[in-house]
Amino acid sequence: MGLVLLRHTKPDIADGTCYGSTDLKPGANFAMEAEAVLQALPWKADQILSSPLVRCAQLADRISTSHSTQPSFHDGLKEMDFGVWEGLRWDNVPIDELNQWANDLLHARPHGGESVHQMQQRALAVLEAHGAWRADTATLVVTHAGVIRAVLDHAGVRDAWVTQTPYGGGWMLSADKSVTALG
Repeated sequence: MGLVLLRHTKPDIADGTCYGSTDLKPGANFAMEAEAVLQALPWKADQILSSPLVRCAQLADRISTSHSTQPSFHDGLKEMDFGVWEGLRWDNVPIDELNQWANDLLHARPHGGESVHQMQQRALAVLEAHGAWRADTATLVVTHAGVIRAVLDHAGVRDAWVTQTPYGGGWMLSADKSVTALG
């Protein structure tokens, strides 16, 4: 058993857009992508925790049908709020603001939204409150790339902040926090 961190499927937005906490529906291939996710899951979940944003909630609902486990939705599992960057193409974000963020990734907030550290703390609080690290419970978390990086960082994964998780992909963490990529 353990904890699976699962990224939502591809959302309905142009590639290269900063969309953090923006609530987007899944893309046109959701049904096919969700089926592939179901096939890749290592076990039936005892509990499903999910971001309430539609791109995660629909996937959590789809998984819950086959796992006979109702998802619970938590604001703490939402993607980071990128403030004024939300909806901008990444190549239109002012370079000096990107540099500020890069120079203090955990605490800088040049966009006016939340810091990476704030996002990490709220996500970890949800996992802790729901016993997600327990060895006797299979916990599935349907969330976002930023939250996944934050949890991997907490688990001691080297270079967690630059780890890439594809849409519908994820990571399995055991109770001792060893990590295995899924998919």
